[in-house]
Amino acid sequence: MSTGFVHDALPALVFGFVFYYPFFMAYVWMAGGLAHAWVFERGSDYRQPPAQLAGLAEWPLVTVTVPCFNEEPHIAEVIGQLMRSTYPNYEVIAINDGSSDGTGAALDRLARQYPRLRVIHNAQNQGKAVSLNTACQLGAGEYILGVDGDALVDPHAIHWMVAPMLQFERIGAVTGNPRIRTRTTLLGRMQVGEFSSIIGLIKRSQQLIGPLFTVSGVLAMFRRKAVIEAGFWSPDVLTEDIDMSWKLQLRGWQLRFEPRALCWILMPETLRGLWKQRLRWAVGGIQTMTRYTAQVLHPRRWRLWPVYFEYMTSVLWAYAMAFVLVMGLLRPLLPEASHWQTALLPQWQGMLLALTCMLQMFASLWIDRRYDRDLLRYYFSAIWYPVAFWAITMVATVVALPSALLRRRGKRAIWTSPDRGVTDA
Repeated sequence: MSTGFVHDALPALVFGFVFYYPFFMAYVWMAGGLAHAWVFERGSDYRQPPAQLAGLAEWPLVTVTVPCFNEEPHIAEVIGQLMRSTYPNYEVIAINDGSSDGTGAALDRLARQYPRLRVIHNAQNQGKAVSLNTACQLGAGEYILGVDGDALVDPHAIHWMVAPMLQFERIGAVTGNPRIRTRTTLLGRMQVGEFSSIIGLIKRSQQLIGPLFTVSGVLAMFRRKAVIEAGFWSPDVLTEDIDMSWKLQLRGWQLRFEPRALCWILMPETLRGLWKQRLRWAVGGIQTMTRYTAQVLHPRRWRLWPVYFEYMTSVLWAYAMAFVLVMGLLRPLLPEASHWQTALLPQWQGMLLALTCMLQMFASLWIDRRYDRDLLRYYFSAIWYPVAFWAITMVATVVALPSALLRRRGKRAIWTSPDRGVTDA
């Protein structure tokens, strides 16, 4: 590489990539999200079961599995909400995975209250993947619905997730639409916008081109046949939902995002809790991508390439952003003639990116307003998202890459007690 390129062209290339990549992708996600909402969601009501199931003669059995680790404060509410489901044929298997609090005793009391609930106790913490594998093997359902131990599932959610499974036999998994219920703090309210503007728009856009990067492990339904073919959930990956998503798609199974299948979840509302969660997500994502890169890049799997390369580009962006920030700190030490003296975001570019972010937030909240009452009132809290979450995601990705590469394959991914936020009524 010539000295002239490093001195002249490389700074412009790096600065341009750092700015234009999130700018370009914001409009891709907005276009995809709006198109999906217009084509697939218009005129439907999540508060009623889907019309195509109205004349169903026989309802397939759904096994709902609820892996639990130290969920004593929430588990009665979670199981009680599941028992309000309007779907007529389902069983619930709750796995107490070596909890150190009163989760086990609470589940035993609930099992005496609800005949369709079965409880399994693991003597030691085995991890979420092992719990899912256990319930999948012990359950009798043709479909396996995984629900987190803090998620309140909408009464009609099972209907909405079963419908595409019955319609298309090659659908291996359907992911639902998690909504945030921890909104007491600014950090919680910002995540309301995040789940719409980032997660919701991305899933809608990816569905238009085919593959999804991941199902949401907090609420996802799997076809038993597909899970068996994929070899069950991997117990050594920090994000078992991302891993299973790619295992299924590499075997030709399709994934679907169903925005009308709602659940209400708790999220971290402290920076420490948020950091631990995002670092786990980042390590798990990189684990999966590095594990399956050789298979994904096979010419026969070209349909997976757009999602794969977009994710890899986002990892590269994180390192580029970190490099630019380091150069900014070193700016006083650099020669005045150096092209690295260029400001990270000139005024007009910074304003354009800020306006784009606000537009993305508004578009996403407008799309999801039909599923989340008074959602638009969180708009001005959500616009702080780039400052808080782009930064933490960037740092988490930079830290996660070496952590994922150095993590010993086969090491069990076990539970840790998460930050559940500050709940309110």
